[in-house]
Amino acid sequence: MAKKTDTKKQKTTVFDENDVLAELIRNRRSEWRFDLPLPAMVEGILPQGDTFHEKTTLQNISSGGAYFTLDSGVTVGSKLNLIIDLPSNLTEGKRVRLRLGGLTVRLSKSGTGGKQQGIALCFDEDYEFISNDEEQGE
Repeated sequence: MAKKTDTKKQKTTVFDENDVLAELIRNRRSEWRFDLPLPAMVEGILPQGDTFHEKTTLQNISSGGAYFTLDSGVTVGSKLNLIIDLPSNLTEGKRVRLRLGGLTVRLSKSGTGGKQQGIALCFDEDYEFISNDEEQGE
């Protein structure tokens, strides 16, 4: 049992760790998660210090993160950039990509797509829309 003491009122509340864990598991995915197989590019730095770029297809995405598979060998805590090709029917026929930064929070053995690792990425607050015009100017 964990205890929390409110120092202003000197009131002690007792928490059962099992109840707290159950609540965390229930609230782990508070956002809607969409199964959208969007093509994407993942960029990052491997534990050895080498940079990598790898194509993938998202398995699902939410406002807080995404799940996809890779062969690159990233570890939990790896900072990654995910560049998603948005469907042209959502972008008036223009090529628009969305760049999102995030942190790898979970790894699993991949059961799909021939890739080795399943990657759960938690997005940070940085994002950028990249239009075809901006790519040509680079």
